[in-house]
Amino acid sequence: MSFRKKIKFYLVHTLNYTNKGADKIIASGTLSINGNIIVQNEILNDEDEVKLVGETIKVGNIYEYYALNKPAGIESSFNNKIKNNLSTVFPFNGIYFIAGRLDKASEGLMLISNDGKWVNELVKPESKKEKEYEVEVDKIITDEFVTLMSRGVDIGICVTQSCVVRKLNETKFNIVLTEGKNRQIRRMCWKLGFKVKALKRVRIDRFYLSDIQGDKFKLTNI
Repeated sequence: MSFRKKIKFYLVHTLNYTNKGADKIIASGTLSINGNIIVQNEILNDEDEVKLVGETIKVGNIYEYYALNKPAGIESSFNNKIKNNLSTVFPFNGIYFIAGRLDKASEGLMLISNDGKWVNELVKPESKKEKEYEVEVDKIITDEFVTLMSRGVDIGICVTQSCVVRKLNETKFNIVLTEGKNRQIRRMCWKLGFKVKALKRVRIDRFYLSDIQGDKFKLTNI
């Protein structure tokens, strides 16, 4: 999460300066944020580096953003106590957050970052970010199936929101959701008498699985 407090707050509440002492430091011209000398109580972000008389008193966070093509059989977790967790296909050190988990049997696009605020903006329900999937089922897809899936299905925990469903061939369809209930697509299909044979996420918001070169890549256009 971004710090988004003013530099005086940081001096007082993190470095234990008095209010008077913090004011004196700010006015002295010996404090810099990202190399720029400040003499006012400026906003301080998580990623900012702060120096006092040339000495670093706050190291700036470096945020990284990745897209991953999760294979089926991998758990959407970094918990090393869980077998076949994400660290087996995403071998990076540090604390990372997942934007859009997939169940173990599913595959496709996942977004991973150490920027918790960015991830939260993607996954919080009120953001209504689109998530697109390609799904294969065990029966021939009928017009009725497409209509019922599009309108919303009672999956027990809720009635799903209306969504866009498009038939791709006799047993495959494309679906775009703006919500993300646990195993939602599988539950929707099961309720209508269909079983999911394969499920792949191909898009989250403006990020596409087709953009990935290999297993993962570093996002630059955030």
